[in-house]
Formats: sequence, C-alpha cells, structure tokens
Amino acid sequence: MKITKLTTWLVPPRWMFVKIETDEGISGWGEPVIEGRARTVQAAVEEMAEILVGRDPRHIQDIWQMLYRTGFYRGGPILMSAIAGIDQALWDIKGKALGVPVHELLGGKLRDKMRMYCWIGGDRPNDVGRQAKEVVASGFTAFKMNGTPEMAFVDSHAKIDDAVARVAEARQAVGPDVGIAIDFHGRVHRPMAKALLRELEQYHPMFVEEPVLTEHLSCLKEIGGGLGYPIASGERIFSRYGFRDVLEQRMVDIIQPDLSHCGGITEVFKVAAMAEAYDVAIAPHCPLGPCTLAASLHLDFVSYNAFIQEQSMGIHYNVGNDVLDYMVDPSPLTIKDGYVHALTGPGLGVEINEDFVIERSKEGHNWHNPIWRHEDGSVAEW
Repeated sequence: MKITKLTTWLVPPRWMFVKIETDEGISGWGEPVIEGRARTVQAAVEEMAEILVGRDPRHIQDIWQMLYRTGFYRGGPILMSAIAGIDQALWDIKGKALGVPVHELLGGKLRDKMRMYCWIGGDRPNDVGRQAKEVVASGFTAFKMNGTPEMAFVDSHAKIDDAVARVAEARQAVGPDVGIAIDFHGRVHRPMAKALLRELEQYHPMFVEEPVLTEHLSCLKEIGGGLGYPIASGERIFSRYGFRDVLEQRMVDIIQPDLSHCGGITEVFKVAAMAEAYDVAIAPHCPLGPCTLAASLHLDFVSYNAFIQEQSMGIHYNVGNDVLDYMVDPSPLTIKDGYVHALTGPGLGVEINEDFVIERSKEGHNWHNPIWRHEDGSVAEW
C-alpha cells in the first residue's frame, strides 16, 4: 500500500480536514489545525506531503519520526499540529485496512464508555446558572466554564468577587455532585491567581484549568500548593518533552494534551503513559471536530488514567457548523447520559461526509481569536 495524495480543506467554524488517499482505495481522515493559524498549518501539511507520497501509510511510527526529526527544526504548535492531523489519518487508514478500531491497534479498550463534559457560559461567562441546569438535565454529569473575562496583571478584588460569584451561581444551580471545571484560559496572571484559586476552593471545583499561562507553570507549587482540588493544564504543550518537566516537577494533577496539536495519537499515547507513571490523570483537550474527538476517545479507551473527555458540541465558537454536521452517520459520537460508548467502526470509527466537506470549504473560514484590551489600552490575554 502506498500514499498517493493528501488533500486539505478549511471548513467552518474554524477547522481543517486532511484526507490521505492510497493506491488500494483506502483513505484516512484527520484534523491538522491550530485555531487561528489554520492556513499556516495547511502550508506545513502541504510541505510534508512532498515526502509522504509513495510511502506505506501503515508504517506509522517510522513516518512520525521522519516528519518530526528530518526537518531539523522541530516542535511547536504549527509543525506538531501538521504531524498530528496526518498521524490521525494514518491510524484511520491502518484500522480500516485491518478492519478494526484504532483502540484495538493500541492494545484494546480497558473501559466500555467514556465520561464527557460540555461547555457553558461563553468567553465572557454569563447566565451560567440556567445553562448549568440545562446541560445537567440533558444528561451531563460535568461541565466547564470560563472563570473570568480579561483580568489585569494586578486587578481589583471586585474582579475576583465577580468570578467567584459566577462559580457560586453554577454550584447552587446543580448541587454538590455535578463536576464543575473552571478554565482560567491563561487570562489570570500569578498575582491574581493566588487569590482566586483560594477563593474557589469552597465550591469544590472538579478542576481549575490553566490557572496561569503554560510558561509560568513552575509557580503552581507555590500558589496552588495545599488546595483541595486538582489543577489541570497542557493544551499549549506540544510534545512529550514539554510534558516531561511538568510531570517530573509535579506541577499539575491533570494533563490536557490536544490530539490535533500534540503530535496526534502516536505522541499522546506516549504522553499518557508518562503521566500514569507519575499518578497524573489525563483529560484530552478537544474544542475541535469529529476526527479529533474520535482520536481522543480511542486514546481514552486504552489509557487507565483518562478520566473525562472534552468535546465541542454546542460550544460558543461553533458558528455555522458543529461537530456532527460533517459525519455521514453521527451515531458513533452520540453522548448518552454523559457518556460515549466505545467506537466500534474500523479506523477512527467516524465516516466523514466528503461531499459536505467540499461544499463547506467553499465558504471556508478565516477564524482568529478576538483581540482584547484592558481599560488602559494594553493587550489582554484572551
């Protein structure tokens, strides 16, 4: 079997698909994208395609190492996202060629279903009580919300009070047994994170995500030490080497690699095993489409330390199209009572509607994250 062609499409709301074709008529799909830099990743995929055509797609480990190591300059969000989408498609091809789901190729599932969570509240969180009740009524046992809009390096305590009040509203709406994850989104700097992390403890978060930017994770032992709830981070870490220091220095309790950013299934499988050795949980980041979600689930089904899975159905960024729109049959990713059952179809187990992808690519997208500014005019973290 040989690779004959790679094709990419930018589609709404902010995603990119790659299709890898072979001379035996088996094709695989993946999602190589960095939100807001889709065209840059697209160019990287097209460069990589030049050395992929003619190679056996079943040699996934060799191809991964070739793409990673032979460019000399390596790593980072763009190159690792390009590799990630290609890697997803290669696993899809291999599973289809052998007639088995990807989790079988990774050793077989160790759980039958995976707990899922959804998003509420938007970028500038509001109306969280009503939305929290609605998602719990729909069967979810956990949800995530942004903790705060923009926050200055040193801000007023009123901003902390506002953030805490929103979490209190959500907790009051759903009671003590529903998981509430609070995403700081890297918007909170160390001086304010110190206070906010302590104030939130009374509401028993399921976890707090990105309490500080990834480049400042080393301060977490100081500002988050002794908290009675887990700290999560990792969506902006792009390889096992980036996670090595995080794990060795016991910075977080939950890691969140993204299977469209962190080298795909091949790399995150290794990251998950590293984390298990440190008794750290994994909850893959996934605000993207059906291929990324399916890839994440296959990883979840074979990783003992996977405890919950993010997904983007109905998320506030999904304008124009949503996750299931691009599938021929959406049933494999159906969430019932807050869980998705193990995928049983060959490969990734999701069939992409190519005609619909082509049609929506005519609109494409030029999505960029918003540019926020503080009251004094300086740039704020989004």
